[in-house]
Amino acid sequence: MTRMSLFNSPLMLGFEQFEQAIDRISKTASDGYPPYNVEKLADNRLRITLAVAGFTTDDMQVQIESNQLVIHGKQNDEQGRVYLHRGIAARQFHRSFVLADGVEVSGAALDNGLLHIDLEWPLTEPAIKTIAIRNGGDQKQVNMKTLENSEPKS
Repeated sequence: MTRMSLFNSPLMLGFEQFEQAIDRISKTASDGYPPYNVEKLADNRLRITLAVAGFTTDDMQVQIESNQLVIHGKQNDEQGRVYLHRGIAARQFHRSFVLADGVEVSGAALDNGLLHIDLEWPLTEPAIKTIAIRNGGDQKQVNMKTLENSEPKS
């Protein structure tokens, strides 16, 4: 069975990168650990908060790899501890988020078992560009001049 693409329309040109991003998201969205929130702080700022109880700053790593924010976590088991019940997960995790072009990580902080990662991007005004329309006769003259200049001279 072939997969239908959202960007399969001939009216949507140059959106291949978005299709690839959607494929990456669908592959990484299956695991629910650790749980996280995404909070809007301002028009150009977001905060991702991951619940990472029991992890220290030495147990985690935050990286950007090819427009993906990747958070790794791995705890070392403490030898000699005997648990009667272990409800706090001590497993490793790998959580990734696809970032749009221009999005930067402005900081990361661990506070009371929550890892906060702040993202921001510059605010831009919408650009309007007017394209000049030439007459069809002008186009023929340009093509004829190009042909005259490109013909081998004998």
